Amino acid sequence: QVQLVESGGRLVQAGGSLRVSCAASGRTFIRYAMGWFRQAPGKEREFVAAISWREGNTAYADSVKGRFTISREYGENTVDLQMNSLKPEDTAVYYCAATPGPGGWYGTALSDYNYWGQGTQVTVSS
Repeated sequence: QVQLVESGGRLVQAGGSLRVSCAASGRTFIRYAMGWFRQAPGKEREFVAAISWREGNTAYADSVKGRFTISREYGENTVDLQMNSLKPEDTAVYYCAATPGPGGWYGTALSDYNYWGQGTQVTVSS
């Protein structure tokens, strides 16, 4: 079992930056692919970014490519999402997700992930 806890969400102005973090506990998550998803009010949860547990392969949604960066720190069992040049349309609850998988693999679909955090609210004001 893996427990995921997100933190760092807050209100930020458009054009600003924010870093949200996900702390994993329980079973080691060294061999787990990690992902970030988000859900805006009235919309479905959508993929944001993902990272494999080996080789550091990453993927991003087109809407955040070039603005967001996903990274992981094995020693601290954390996965971060650095968000720059934030836009009002980035407003959402951001969820961390984890799943075991091959070393260079990451998932981009909700169904790819077995474990989810409770989410952290990010609000971008215009």
